Amino acid sequence: MTHESGTLQPDAVRGMFDRIAPVYDVMNRVMTAGLDRAWRRLAVEEVVQPGFRVLDACCGTGDLAIAAEREGGIVTGLDFSPAMLERARRKSGTVTWVEGDVLALPFPDGSFDAATVGFGVRNVADLEAGVAELARVLRPGGRLAILEITRPRGILRPFFSLWFDRVVPLLGRVLPGGKAYTYLPASVRRFPDAEELVALLERNGLERVRFRLLGGTIVALHVGVRT
Repeated sequence: MTHESGTLQPDAVRGMFDRIAPVYDVMNRVMTAGLDRAWRRLAVEEVVQPGFRVLDACCGTGDLAIAAEREGGIVTGLDFSPAMLERARRKSGTVTWVEGDVLALPFPDGSFDAATVGFGVRNVADLEAGVAELARVLRPGGRLAILEITRPRGILRPFFSLWFDRVVPLLGRVLPGGKAYTYLPASVRRFPDAEELVALLERNGLERVRFRLLGGTIVALHVGVRT
């Protein structure tokens, strides 16, 4: 398991995110030309209603959790990187921030009306188990939104390949935790494509799963309903 393979042990993933926490938000803006904020709003609008209990898993520095709160949700943000959570806590004192693992969520069955994951499921050691855990903590009829980088399609594919496979790793060389930006494109290559992720979600407790491609096909937003 190496950065170049796009697969790391959980402790290595945690350490990687602890190291890149100081530049995480800036790199998100740079890599997406600032579009990541709009994508997060779309994800929240799909699943959150005022008064909903919302879990934002793999919450990172908290932007998606805060967007869910702005939509009227009562939000818990969970991540296993202490450094990421430290930055999230600086952004909001009203979201409940929890250090924990999506593979063993510290919540009873049916605790939430909605759940979101933004750019985090690629890093889960056992994706099927992680999705099953998210389904477990949703009430029947609860909704899940997953926002994730996906393999690009169409005429823009060569441009995105150049950007993620060449430019992003070069940027990483001058930033803390630079190997993370070698890991990123490799993790996208070994991650299920959008249709495969639909099937995985359906195998693990979700129904009426659909997706839309964003950002010229480089990002997929999947939405499903807990059975």
